[in-house]
Amino acid sequence: MGTDKPTVPLVDNFIDAIIAEHNQSGRFGGRVHTRFPPEPNGYLHIGHAKSICLNFGIAQKYGGKCNLRFDDTNPLAEDIEFIEAIKDDIRWLGFSWHELRHASDYFDQLYDYAVGLIRKDKAYVCSMTEDEVREYRGDLTTPGRPSKFRNRSVQENLDLFERMRQGEFPDGAHTLRAKIDMSSGNMNMRDPLIYRIRHARHPVTGDKWCIYPLYDFTHCLSDEIEGITHSICTLEFEDHRPLYDWVLDELKTPVHPQQIEFAKFKLNYLALGKRQLKELVTDQHVSGWDDPRMPTLRGLRRRGYTPASIRNVAFASGVSKSESIQDISLLEESLRADLNENAQRRMAVLNPLKVIITSYPEDQVEQLQVSNHPGKPELGKRAMPFGREILIEREDFSENPPKDYLRLKPGGEVRLRYSYIVKCEKVIKDNSGQIVELHCTHDPNTLGKKPEGRKVNGIIHWVSARHAQHAEVRLYDRLYTVANPLGDKEKHFTEFLNPASLKTLKSCPIEPGLAEAKVGESFQFERLGYFCLDSVDSKPGALIFNRSVTLAGDRA
Repeated sequence: MGTDKPTVPLVDNFIDAIIAEHNQSGRFGGRVHTRFPPEPNGYLHIGHAKSICLNFGIAQKYGGKCNLRFDDTNPLAEDIEFIEAIKDDIRWLGFSWHELRHASDYFDQLYDYAVGLIRKDKAYVCSMTEDEVREYRGDLTTPGRPSKFRNRSVQENLDLFERMRQGEFPDGAHTLRAKIDMSSGNMNMRDPLIYRIRHARHPVTGDKWCIYPLYDFTHCLSDEIEGITHSICTLEFEDHRPLYDWVLDELKTPVHPQQIEFAKFKLNYLALGKRQLKELVTDQHVSGWDDPRMPTLRGLRRRGYTPASIRNVAFASGVSKSESIQDISLLEESLRADLNENAQRRMAVLNPLKVIITSYPEDQVEQLQVSNHPGKPELGKRAMPFGREILIEREDFSENPPKDYLRLKPGGEVRLRYSYIVKCEKVIKDNSGQIVELHCTHDPNTLGKKPEGRKVNGIIHWVSARHAQHAEVRLYDRLYTVANPLGDKEKHFTEFLNPASLKTLKSCPIEPGLAEAKVGESFQFERLGYFCLDSVDSKPGALIFNRSVTLAGDRA
């Protein structure tokens, strides 16, 4: 499972201090065993990547183990599709799990544990409605009131719980609640629900069960059953830790893992909530969960983000107890750094303008030997055809240029990348005054050489018109126009969607070798940015390239 193991930066943080203390005291016998426990009710996003890197990274750092465990306790929301997608995303990020587990693997044991709490008079069957439970729970300033059914006898609770299991009651008729403290200042300790009735088919266990444990009961016991030592989760579970410890203490389990909370990984210009992401898909603001503008790992992957770029920014962002929002440019720059080092170079033209080199023989074609990467000679060279007619970017010519303009202009010279110096001799326009063609001459003595006696500063890219392939190019930008799309309580977050987040260009000339591009390869289109072949819509003969990220300093 997974690709080569990624290197984990050995940067100590507060979690390392906790592990060091446990190792010194011998609490876990020197073991480090973590887990990544997603609920399979959706696709993973960039925030999950932080947790994946942290849990798998800590295990790797200490020579320990990390399990992948699906928290599959809600059959109404979960699906095999999400299970397989999550496994694929983790492998793609470069991590391998020690064991693959499901919370549903433990349903028999969890049921027995619940019976054990009932026998100790630490859990009871409550028959109040959902609204009554909410009313009796109180709030942060008002203590809760005991359930009308809190004093049922142990025997009655055992009987009712077994009948719940046998499917005798409809959904919502009863719940099983822990008996703790209805006056606690921690709302999670006010007799929390630990089992509910759900007559729904489970993606793993099928129809075996019609009662399902809730997260707070399931998670700590799943950790215990698996021998997890350090249960690392995000800060919203800090108030749940007393309940985590209470369940394990009451059941006197042989292993008592340590729950440790860290701040979520948040980036501006994103909205990572499941509700927001689902709304984007359902209301067709995006094409799907793998739309390259989505912060899902599948969307980032399709856009051209590499596993290394995501891992690097996850590790570099550090581990903290303080919530903060980091700038999305950190993610973009991480991708640039990775692709600058590893992506081969190619040439493409997004908005073409024809250039006829009138001094070049009409039937002549040169196969220029061009380096695939200026810093990596081991990646070899490729043949790039050059002929009399080429295509350049329309923005690389100006009829009335500003001062110090370094591209092509009437009477001016530029170097064609990897090729000759050319001089613009004539501008051809159509009846509307639109420039449709340039006539240039070339200096045949400047192929790969600097001319003597004159300095030419401008270098522009090009594609041979005769040999060009054509592709659709999709230019992606940030999905939102503001840094915090959820920050304005007066407006819906979709009001901040960026109308320019996707610009589609048809029939863009690309150098012929790009026709052989494969899904998963990234290229620097010189002077334009980093691009990859779209993994969904691109087909042989109808190529589609996605812009992954612009070059340094560019936004669009």
